Amino acid sequence: MDKAGNPVGWFEIYVADMTRARAFYTAVFGRELIALPDIGEGGQMYAFPWVEGGSGAAGALVSQPMVGPGKGGTMVYFSCEDAADEALRAIEAGGRIIQPKMAIGQYGHIALVEDTEGNIIGLHSMQ
Repeated sequence: MDKAGNPVGWFEIYVADMTRARAFYTAVFGRELIALPDIGEGGQMYAFPWVEGGSGAAGALVSQPMVGPGKGGTMVYFSCEDAADEALRAIEAGGRIIQPKMAIGQYGHIALVEDTEGNIIGLHSMQ
């Protein structure tokens, strides 16, 4: 691991219904996902847009027969302007709020939402 960089280099969010999951994440974050090449065995990957050499981690939604979505797995925190705004959009897109926006001291604010696949994701903002 490069000790000078951020520890997360990639993330995957496992989904059962790619069409539904893509619609949820596109509605919440206002960005279209990018289809990645065939991953074999009937799997699909759609990546969140990334900037080559930019800060933060890139990642994708993954539909893979061998691995499914679920609670208690990896927690991914998405950076937001205001975590409350994305949390409200999560409800509008078919998800639900698990933890409303709350302060975490000098580190800003977080909210937790459940996506349409049953995954819980974090939202982080400084305001």
